[in-house]
Amino acid sequence: MQDRLKWTQSALVRILRPAVRLALAMGLKHAQLEEILRDLLLEEARHLWRSQGIPDPNLSQISVTTGLNRKDVTARVRQVRDPLPATEGSSAAKAFTAWLQLAAEEPSRRRLPIVDTGHGPSFELVARLATRGDVHHRTLLEELQRLNLVRGLTGDGEGEVELVGDGFIPATSLRDMLAFTGDNVRDHLLAAVSNTLGQQPRMLERSVYASGLTVSECERIHQLAREHWDSVHYRLVREMAQAHASAAGMGTARMRVGVYVYHEDEPPDVKPTTRAGSARRRKKT
Repeated sequence: MQDRLKWTQSALVRILRPAVRLALAMGLKHAQLEEILRDLLLEEARHLWRSQGIPDPNLSQISVTTGLNRKDVTARVRQVRDPLPATEGSSAAKAFTAWLQLAAEEPSRRRLPIVDTGHGPSFELVARLATRGDVHHRTLLEELQRLNLVRGLTGDGEGEVELVGDGFIPATSLRDMLAFTGDNVRDHLLAAVSNTLGQQPRMLERSVYASGLTVSECERIHQLAREHWDSVHYRLVREMAQAHASAAGMGTARMRVGVYVYHEDEPPDVKPTTRAGSARRRKKT
């Protein structure tokens, strides 16, 4: 039991270090991080008891599970509104992804007329189909332009818009980038935690890694991963769109599939964990 606690603490140091780095970069202090941790302890403790058949755990049960005193538990029984947007339901992301899929099948369609004339694809048509007409296409276009993901054309191309990026990456909006960071990292960790706890079904969660490489070789392999992801990405978008349509509004499950690459130049005093050119695979399935 003692070993398990030490192992878990060590794993949490690795998991939380990037989160602490982000927190410090954004100006958060110990008191704010402590508040976040306490609120999460309460939420997850309730989730744990409910998964064990206790729908409404009492204060004593929550206190024993979390180690928080009853007074602190009572003071924190509240719902906190999340100020970040939910990435799953973004109408702008849906419209952008639908347009990206169209352009993958026919590259000339990276450029579209804004208004639907009834003669071929247009941004208005793509937006209407992607959001089922729930959001006006001009509103979506303004949002995508704000995020620098599309640009309006002038001169001979007046009345047309063009895709700028190859993925919905709102790099100019800190709020949106934090939302995607939170959701993507959350689901990656949920997959790893689910596998570690032996839950079913086993989730796909793998990586290959090596050290003792040059930075230029890391970046070359990084670009290779990007190229392979592009082809997989378009197929996954198509499969998910078809699955959503076939569910006809009756589906209750959500899914996120992702990929990541991270590399850094290690300090000279850090010894390589593998010899140059070697690689290992971490497999969770």
